Amino acid sequence: MKVTETYLKGCFIIEPQIHEDSRGYFMESFNKQKFETAIGREISFVQDNEALSSYGVIRGLHFQKEPYAQAKLVRVMEGKVLDVAVDLRKDSATYGKHFSIELSASNKKQLFVPRGFAHGYSVLSKTALFFYKCDQVYHPQSDCGIAYNDPCLGIDWKIGEEHQVLSIKDQKQQPLASLLG
Repeated sequence: MKVTETYLKGCFIIEPQIHEDSRGYFMESFNKQKFETAIGREISFVQDNEALSSYGVIRGLHFQKEPYAQAKLVRVMEGKVLDVAVDLRKDSATYGKHFSIELSASNKKQLFVPRGFAHGYSVLSKTALFFYKCDQVYHPQSDCGIAYNDPCLGIDWKIGEEHQVLSIKDQKQQPLASLLG
């Protein structure tokens, strides 16, 4: 597995080793020991989530407040998305900055989003099957988000405004500055 830290400290791109032949392919999508060695810390995933979405759907930017913050390991099993992580750690040199990467069934890349980050994605293919592991269970009272279109973040979701599909919840999220100060 190839692991590359993004410019957001603690946020990693994971590229599994793919073994392909005429029958198809095999890959180890997660190995706790190798993963922890690569990111330099222990992690215990306790919940797996899966979402199927159609073209233009934007989910995010979501996070859970402390003490229920979640780290996530995300990947796409079918289709293609633009995946986005936003650094919400106030003591970080990259506070309020974002990183985006195209994740797809064909490139098999994964993104590790640590605690202290908001996360979201937009669907760039007809449909996308999105899978993620979390190190904390969902806690509704700690559920929070920031506006996907916050001008201070300047995220290009790669979807024209006329094709963007958002939940009512995501349409009502506030900018980072108003939420976190």
